[in-house]
Amino acid sequence: MTKIASTLLILLSLLSCSSDDEKNPVNITFKVNHYWDGTSVTNADFNTIKFINANGNQLSIERLRYLISNIKLKKSNNEVMVIESYKLVDVTDNINLSFSPSVNIPRGTYSNLSFTFGFNNEDNYIEDGYNDLNVAIFNVPAMLGGGYHYMQLDGKFINSDSEEQGYNYHAIKAVDNPGANPTFPQDTYFEVNLGSVTISNNTVLNIEMNIAEWFKNPHIWDLNLLNQMLMPNSSAQIMMYDNGQSVFSLKPDNP
Repeated sequence: MTKIASTLLILLSLLSCSSDDEKNPVNITFKVNHYWDGTSVTNADFNTIKFINANGNQLSIERLRYLISNIKLKKSNNEVMVIESYKLVDVTDNINLSFSPSVNIPRGTYSNLSFTFGFNNEDNYIEDGYNDLNVAIFNVPAMLGGGYHYMQLDGKFINSDSEEQGYNYHAIKAVDNPGANPTFPQDTYFEVNLGSVTISNNTVLNIEMNIAEWFKNPHIWDLNLLNQMLMPNSSAQIMMYDNGQSVFSLKPDNP
């Protein structure tokens, strides 16, 4: 067999495989798991002061829910495919801890899996909003710019007087001048890039959140100083944005 003929056969084989993959898309499942520095966290761990953040604050978690949107796969040719518009992940009520995209996906290896934490500005401010998020009361008041929360993380901590005190670590778009004409110093949604993935039939992709990272990297979070009224505090929102960059990761292997 000549070298040219051999090359043609290889190309035809690759094209055939690619065509088969396109014709036979598959279902995949996302599982969202939560940890505190390597220790699994579920709602069974809520309402008990059992965690210690990087500042040494003892705390509990009573509610954790957050928004991920524009879940995308990037092909090797840089073509991007949006496979899910958004999901409200609610750890408290075990909602969307596991879900399958509404579209089937061609088999193959993709150069990147990504999503947006929260909503970008275009999606955050659509007319009439999103009914399911409205029902969940995930809205941000108009005086703070409207749209939706990116995350609600609530609980209690032991303050410097050795007393239990509530905290509300709520992430939204950073806002100044609350009222009729709020201003926005910077965007605080962010894109999470999880790296390459290979999709085959019944692939499970495990996204992990390390909750402890919200309190430590790069800003060590002192709950005695920053515990409530954080939504109108643009500096606190920008700190959350910074800390969120290292919160999510992908565990490629099935559990």
